[in-house]
Amino acid sequence: MSSYFASLKGHHPTGPNGTLQPYTPKSIFLTGGAGFIGSHVVELLVNRYSHYHVDVLDKLDYCAAEQNISPLFDRPNLRWCRGDIRSRCLVDYLLRSENIDTIMHSAASTHVDNFFHSSISFTSNNVVGTHVLLESAREYGRIKRFIHVSTDEVYGGETDFEREDSVMAPTNPYACTKAAAELICRGYAKSFSMPIIITRGNNVYGPRQYLDKLVAKSCVLLSQKSPAYIHGNGDHCRNYVYVTDMAEAFDVIMHRGNVGGVYNVGSDEEKTNLQVVRDCVRTSGLQDPSNPNAYITFVKDREVNDHHYRIDSSKLKKLGWTQKVSWEQGIRNTVAWYLDECNFERWPDYKRGLVAHPTHKAAPDEVLF
Repeated sequence: MSSYFASLKGHHPTGPNGTLQPYTPKSIFLTGGAGFIGSHVVELLVNRYSHYHVDVLDKLDYCAAEQNISPLFDRPNLRWCRGDIRSRCLVDYLLRSENIDTIMHSAASTHVDNFFHSSISFTSNNVVGTHVLLESAREYGRIKRFIHVSTDEVYGGETDFEREDSVMAPTNPYACTKAAAELICRGYAKSFSMPIIITRGNNVYGPRQYLDKLVAKSCVLLSQKSPAYIHGNGDHCRNYVYVTDMAEAFDVIMHRGNVGGVYNVGSDEEKTNLQVVRDCVRTSGLQDPSNPNAYITFVKDREVNDHHYRIDSSKLKKLGWTQKVSWEQGIRNTVAWYLDECNFERWPDYKRGLVAHPTHKAAPDEVLF
């Protein structure tokens, strides 16, 4: 990876002693900012840095909601636009009219089950969408940081504690689109000196997550006294990062990350899917000591389901990031939010996310080729 970015070292300023100086953006263009992770990043940036301008672009796909960021609409340093990252004219206009100097690209189609029913839309959103942003940024010519949000799934699922220089070996089609987007970023870094930084994160959970993900779906089903679903036998493992910790990671990477760098954002909180659901059951107050699988229904596994994604985040920790929210605290926060605060109407088709294998087929305008 480093060979692709060798020519970009000069983009990160150094002090008189050769120490790296934090980067200070002025106007941030954040794609996918009304989604789960994106809305928490928006909240952090708008509240913590009143002197930064944050411009959000989101098309409000099924898993996003204007309500996720509407409490911030009265903030003078937030601007919000509903639109599609694949709209070249719109992206060009926003970059120029808002004097953007930093792009944080988190918009993506992410739910793996959907890919097996709407695969072309994933390529269109994740690959073509990223390419449109890169080309607009190249022609605009004033971007100092382009932070591309990728996934740990690009490594594949059969090896342990992958480092950022490990070979990408994605095993499901969603991960392939994310790897493809990374390769286009590499090309723009090498060919046009685009100041790229890439993040690869573990599974994220917490408030505002759409209901087709394991933790969110389990919380809601259990709140209705309905059983939660387990794909297969439940022995697949994932490492979990609470959503505010992920937002903090993006903050650290934007300010302190090296241009040309790739940063894993991982957790030591590895859980099997069965452990995750049992913890949701226990935290929801439904645990039956005589039957640990009460309120659990085992269903057919998905077509491709890697056993685990373990990554090494020591590089990011050297920049100062630490995981602050434990699994126990994060699950308590998440269960409480879905029970007490969540207005499910923010997602018009939220009930579709509560089935064992949810799918959301692309609208006709999702497929551009």
